[in-house]
Amino acid sequence: MPCYAIHVTGVVQGVFFRASTQEKAQALGLRGWVRNEPDGSVLINAEGELEALQNLVAWCQQGPPKAEVTNITVKEIPEEGFPDFRIQRSANQGF
Repeated sequence: MPCYAIHVTGVVQGVFFRASTQEKAQALGLRGWVRNEPDGSVLINAEGELEALQNLVAWCQQGPPKAEVTNITVKEIPEEGFPDFRIQRSANQGF
């Protein structure tokens, strides 16, 4: 099953990006996590069906209403077998 690391920059913290990403990912049947990065960006690791991942990437182009996305990078990474989709509180904290 494909797994993507999605790095989103812009005004993406303090605008409910993580919670909105979790809702979207769960609706798409994806598993993984989303977290704020120390540099003000958001990192998402998601795995699931390719079409669902592509839909998540497309959604990330705009994000929730108050977000101002300036750039997205997507990298395919090895599958990790996530149990569900969660919000990670910081880059130093696991599930």
